[in-house]
Amino acid sequence: MRHVIKSVETAIAGGDKEAAQAAFRAAQPLLQRAANKGVVHRNTIARKLSRMSGRIKTISA
Repeated sequence: MRHVIKSVETAIAGGDKEAAQAAFRAAQPLLQRAANKGVVHRNTIARKLSRMSGRIKTISA
């Protein structure tokens, strides 16, 4: 789970919007699955996804 989050974070830090969106789309179901299995709380995942999505939107194309 941490590896998936880190891949999205590095893509955001790189400034490549397309790569960040692709990493986010790949990470989203994995993180939701972790929340459904009880690895982490569902609100924690929702918060992380929301913040990552917002940061991706601010990247200029």
